[in-house]
Amino acid sequence: MEESAEPHRRDATEGDLDWIAEREVEIFGPAAWSRTLIDHEFHRDLGRRFRIAEVGDEKVGYAVFGFESDVFTLLNLAVLPEWRGRGIARAFLDDFLDDARRLRVRDVWLEVAVDNIAAIRLYQGLGFEEVRRRKRYYQPGDVDAFVMRRWLGPGPKPGLE
Repeated sequence: MEESAEPHRRDATEGDLDWIAEREVEIFGPAAWSRTLIDHEFHRDLGRRFRIAEVGDEKVGYAVFGFESDVFTLLNLAVLPEWRGRGIARAFLDDFLDDARRLRVRDVWLEVAVDNIAAIRLYQGLGFEEVRRRKRYYQPGDVDAFVMRRWLGPGPKPGLE
C-alpha cells in the first residue's frame, strides 16, 4: 500500500466490473450489488457514471452515480477499509457534484444507512440535509436509511418534503 500517493480517479471500464463485484461482497456482505446488477447498471444508457480510485496500480474505491428516473443520485460509494479517512470518498463526491453542476441539475440525492455515522457527517459537511427516513431500506438486515438532498440551484431552495 502506497501510503503517501494521491489517489487518481478515472471512469471504470468493463474490465473493472469483476473487481467492483468482489469488493461489493467484501464491503457490503449480503446487501452487496450482484455481479448481474453491476453489469446491468454499467450497460444501461441512462448516464450512469462508474468511477474508480487508484493509488499507483492499486484500486482503492469506486462510486456509481447518475440519473435514477429524473433524479440525479449517488447510487453507490465504497472505499476499501484500509484506505478510509484519506479523502477518497470526498473526491468521489466532488466528481458527483461536478457532474451535477455540469448537467445543470437543481438538486442531488443519496441514501445512507442510519448507522453509517462517518458517511452521514461527510454528507452533512458537504451541505446535504436529511429529507426523510426509509424504514428497513437496506436488506437483508432491516437497516433504515436517511434520504438526503443537497440543493444546487438555481433559484430558491424548496422546502424539504
